[in-house]
Amino acid sequence: MAEAPRMRIADLDHTSLARVRALEDEIGACVLALEPKVKLRDLSKQELERLRAAEEELGLVLMAYECE
Repeated sequence: MAEAPRMRIADLDHTSLARVRALEDEIGACVLALEPKVKLRDLSKQELERLRAAEEELGLVLMAYECE
């Protein structure tokens, strides 16, 4: 497995923060906004389905990113 990607709490502008708070209200849960320090991979529909199935199976949040 490649080196673990670095993430940090996102520094949101007023508009983005308002959108995240609105999303929290809509779904009734707290949302953590993270900013990846790696290039995330654009997945096909099939790849995204496989990633989500693995998340469900493992009980984890998975992110696909470009390996260097």
